[in-house]
Amino acid sequence: MGNGNSYPLSMDQILTMAVEQKASDVHLVPMTPPIFRINRNMVRMDDYPVLSPENVKKLLVQLVKPHQIERLKNDLELDFSYALPRVSRFRGNVMFQRGTVSVALRIVPFEIPDLEKLGVAPGVRDLCSLPRGLVLVTGPTGSGKSTTLAAMIDIINSEHELNIVTIEDPIEFLHAHKKSSIKQREVGFDTISFAEALRHVLRHDPDVILIGEMRDLDSISIALTAAETGHLVFSTLHTQTAPLTINRIVDVFAEHQRDQVRQQLSGTLQAVLSQQLIPNIRGDGRVLAMEFLKANNAVRTMIREGKEHQLYSVMQASHASGMRTMDQALTELCAAGKISRGEALGKCIDMKEMERLLQR
Repeated sequence: MGNGNSYPLSMDQILTMAVEQKASDVHLVPMTPPIFRINRNMVRMDDYPVLSPENVKKLLVQLVKPHQIERLKNDLELDFSYALPRVSRFRGNVMFQRGTVSVALRIVPFEIPDLEKLGVAPGVRDLCSLPRGLVLVTGPTGSGKSTTLAAMIDIINSEHELNIVTIEDPIEFLHAHKKSSIKQREVGFDTISFAEALRHVLRHDPDVILIGEMRDLDSISIALTAAETGHLVFSTLHTQTAPLTINRIVDVFAEHQRDQVRQQLSGTLQAVLSQQLIPNIRGDGRVLAMEFLKANNAVRTMIREGKEHQLYSVMQASHASGMRTMDQALTELCAAGKISRGEALGKCIDMKEMERLLQR
């Protein structure tokens, strides 16, 4: 077992091994060796000693700065980012469990991926040329939302002369100035909080605003107002489908505000991309399944009138215009031999609809 004072690997060595083994995440938890998530499986590094609570603390100190350790002591939680030159960037979170520190790190490549290579729905690239409005990328944790948004911001940055401001917690992908000017602000490092950064963002004369996550009433209100006043706003939500996304936004507001919010949302929303990453049929990677809701007149009317439950039927009937439901996306991946029938059924929204689509 690793003793309390030293561990045979440095943090940089652990992270380099994880990248070499194509892991997506690294977990440091006391009383177990380091664990890598590889193709959804939690793989223990059993060739190395069990981590003691003291080992985890000492490895953490190699990743964060003294002021972040102070924040961790005060808040009992910490989000941070870390870069390992020529290897990768990492998005980290620290939490306490059973009175000891545990660390989780998500691997974020230096290179911003090409949007088309990600396997996004046709028509998503067109959203990068919109003059204004709200574009939401939704899905569970680890579904690649940040990667999709980074690829979209990179297209804007490469093709348009605009002013882009991002507010992230923490910064994941680093963007260089290309045709656009880009300012990336990290919560806790460049700004005190999402709310503070959002209150001041419009003073920076942005054309495009990326809000890492619409997490509360403040961020949702400011995102809607910014989209309404002529800015192109991108953000994420932890919702599984487009109709649930509309519900989540509206439900954050008090009852007497909801009609006004529906009005705002129906006027500003441009698209909702809901995504999942599905293990491929070979079992050596994952592919993107993406639901795509585009705001047209019928969609805007349904949002305004509170008829989100009817959005799915519009999406099912509007495949020719680029829209697709999650079940349609899964069916296409299955028909193309990219995912198994079992995975498609396991990740579908409506089992009966999914079985009907697979039988066609």
